[in-house]
Amino acid sequence: MANPQSEHAKVTMYKTAVCPYCQRAEMLLKSKGVTEIDRIQIDADPSKRDEMIAKTGRRTVPQIFIGDTHVGGFDDLAALDRAGGLEPLLRG
Repeated sequence: MANPQSEHAKVTMYKTAVCPYCQRAEMLLKSKGVTEIDRIQIDADPSKRDEMIAKTGRRTVPQIFIGDTHVGGFDDLAALDRAGGLEPLLRG
């Protein structure tokens, strides 16, 4: 059987250092087998906050991308999982 970690789409998360929803999103993704998350810490680099707002139109964190798809925040990620859409998206 192939290594499932190698089959996941790239996950990118805009986050801050102290963000409980960011931590919950990471826990949910890890429970789905995601081992690598490209974390962009916007409180450490204001230009990254501007980049996030330009890409998403949102000011809150986390903002999660799976591949090129903007999933949204933790609530959006959890809703996608409940609807059965998260794992197919992670498989790319």
